[in-house]
Amino acid sequence: MITKHLGWAICLILVTSSSQLAAQDNGAVLPFPPTPMDSVVKPRLQDSTMRWPEQPKRLPEDAPNILIVLLDDTGFGVSETFGGEVHTPTFSRLAKEGIRYNAFHTTSICSPTRASLLTGRNHTCVGSGTIAERAVAFDGYTGIIPKEAATIAEVLRHYGYATSAFGKWHNTPATETTAIGPKDRWPNGYGFDHFYGFLAGETSQWEPRLVKNYDHIEPPHDETYHLTEDMVDQALSWLDDRQAYAPEKPFLMYWAPGAVHGPHHVFPEWADKYKGKFDDGWDAYRKRVHKRQIEMGIIPADTKLTDRDETLDSWDSIPQEQHAFQRRLMELYAGFTEHTDVQVGRLVDGLESRELKDNTLILYIWGDNGSSSEGQRGSISELLAQNNIPNTVEQQLAALDRLGGLDALGTPKTDNMYHAGWAWAGSTPFKGTKLLASYFGGTRNPMVVSWPKKIKPSAKVRSQFHHVIDIAPTLYEILEITPPTVVNGYEQMPIDGTSFAYTFDDADAPSQSTTQFFDNNGSRAIYKDGWMACTFGPFIPWDSPASVPRIKKWDSATDEWELYNLDEDFSQANNLASAMPEKLAELKAEFMEIAEANKDFPIGAGNWLRLHPEDRIKTPYTSWTFTASTRRMPEFTAPGLGRESNHVTIDLDVPENANGILYAVGGSSGGVTVYMEEGKLKYLYNMLIIEQYAASSTDTIAPGKHKIEVVTDIVGPGKSGTATLLVDGQEVGKAELKRTVPAAFTASESFDVGVDLGATVSLDYADKRPFEFNGTIRTVKVELK
Repeated sequence: MITKHLGWAICLILVTSSSQLAAQDNGAVLPFPPTPMDSVVKPRLQDSTMRWPEQPKRLPEDAPNILIVLLDDTGFGVSETFGGEVHTPTFSRLAKEGIRYNAFHTTSICSPTRASLLTGRNHTCVGSGTIAERAVAFDGYTGIIPKEAATIAEVLRHYGYATSAFGKWHNTPATETTAIGPKDRWPNGYGFDHFYGFLAGETSQWEPRLVKNYDHIEPPHDETYHLTEDMVDQALSWLDDRQAYAPEKPFLMYWAPGAVHGPHHVFPEWADKYKGKFDDGWDAYRKRVHKRQIEMGIIPADTKLTDRDETLDSWDSIPQEQHAFQRRLMELYAGFTEHTDVQVGRLVDGLESRELKDNTLILYIWGDNGSSSEGQRGSISELLAQNNIPNTVEQQLAALDRLGGLDALGTPKTDNMYHAGWAWAGSTPFKGTKLLASYFGGTRNPMVVSWPKKIKPSAKVRSQFHHVIDIAPTLYEILEITPPTVVNGYEQMPIDGTSFAYTFDDADAPSQSTTQFFDNNGSRAIYKDGWMACTFGPFIPWDSPASVPRIKKWDSATDEWELYNLDEDFSQANNLASAMPEKLAELKAEFMEIAEANKDFPIGAGNWLRLHPEDRIKTPYTSWTFTASTRRMPEFTAPGLGRESNHVTIDLDVPENANGILYAVGGSSGGVTVYMEEGKLKYLYNMLIIEQYAASSTDTIAPGKHKIEVVTDIVGPGKSGTATLLVDGQEVGKAELKRTVPAAFTASESFDVGVDLGATVSLDYADKRPFEFNGTIRTVKVELK
């Protein structure tokens, strides 16, 4: 009886297993089942036959290599390829060898665009309604891409692709970026065999905070080093490894350098190419570019040039004495952009020299959003905007004089960003910038596709409406892959995107993507069948401090909406809301339905931390004990030494003529450092470059064992405070903190004990970096008060 029941159980298991294996074998369930051995197995070795099984071919014979290039913070009217005034030889070269798109869209902000591109799903649907550092506890805004939304890297890896990512990631929760992890949400955990780049939203091009796969690494201390160039070298090295070790595998490379996001760091000779090019300002730039775009056929001949928002400065309103500063900022951005495009050219040349280019599908996406107006009125430390800290151009210039004048721009001394007017100019002919989902200046980015083996070059611009969520289904269609329903045990969400492969051979094919919703910080829109309904929202990207009072009074239910017929109005210049209220009401209602289905509620959740900075994502700890080996603790995981009241106690041995760092958090763009110099104890609060609050002991500290304390009292987020220095219980110095950062000094710098890695908080010891302490640090204890 037992034997009979066991037989039935085995049969049931076999039937179930064969059903599951069939699903796995057709790609519905990934990973694929292992291929059964083809050997003949007998009890005796001499009666058996060993044969390795032939592995099934799951890809088309000529499956292409895939290179996705994603630039950062650059708009529709920047590149000469699309009518702008910045030289972009590689973008133009690939456009001539392939096809151009003038109606391709992003989410208007970085982390969400990347999450959508990699997964084929709408940004809020995959927890990415805002950037990783602004994550909040609403389903669409957690900053976590769920495993139920497998990335293209994960899917293609199961099909046999070698996968790699280089550059900016920005899709890992900020609290999960330490050396201890968890690391399942780092790039390797999302299907990339190899990663080289940085996890945060930005980093210095000179002293980047690098990660290689699962490890933090340091760049070389070399005056010729530049991160974007390094990205090419690393990518070509990986291609050589792939050629040596797995030449049969096609590759997927996601190359997203972080350029040209701020800080705008580039060698001066690149910026000098543009001297005099922008002397007449951003209003004149827009007029020239608009005319050129029409002449080139990039935009329809009847496209209107949209007006400047009344809250945005005109060039003529800028005082004459500030013109040189504003021009140089734009020259640096232009030089940085050209330099970046030339590096993409080095990568393309590398494909060609390795005889890989002909069958490589290149998707060159010109920006993860429009040009960034976060430089406000011109900035030498861009996180002033993210912290909503009021400042003036006069303050910027005064601080710049201390650093060496205009020559300090673009160097490790500054984290410079250009005036928002230049970002608006870079969005020509549209009226918005990055962070606005309502206008195409924030969401419409040029794209070029090149695939010499399969796509014939065409000068006719593709104008079908498409979005970054369409990248994944396009690749799946080309590779004859049905999107899987289960990946690594996780049931998958539906793909939201629509393949645009149909446009490769037919420039005039009707658009197959008919509906798309957008939302960023409450700036939102819906596209449907040639119509666009949108509303600006409460946040003004080019005036962050003024936005907070607006957000406090804002009610999304009372927003004023606009309506545009895009078939007749390419640039959203003619608002039809009052003329067609019924059409507007129809689209507004549909927006709410789609938003709810995509976990977008509450509308404007990305603004939560602007009202409640105390709710920022952070570790649960209130006390820490560090040792001299504590290095590279990302600022978002570290104690808030510059924004919260705290008490630091250092147990150490001081040598004769003591020098070096005791601890530091942040970098040259802002931070706190405590160090010794020639036996004296020193403290510096670098308030985002524009203000410096310092303290120092008058006397040198005698050699021997000591207890050093730093007691910081801060009234509240962004408020004033004091930092008191004590040696063996005796006060030896005090710094008055006129104001403090409410959120963060930097995006990617770290907390370090005994050294100051990366960009140094104080320029006084920059030439001695990492300025390692020459004594012994036993412990550094931190208590938040």
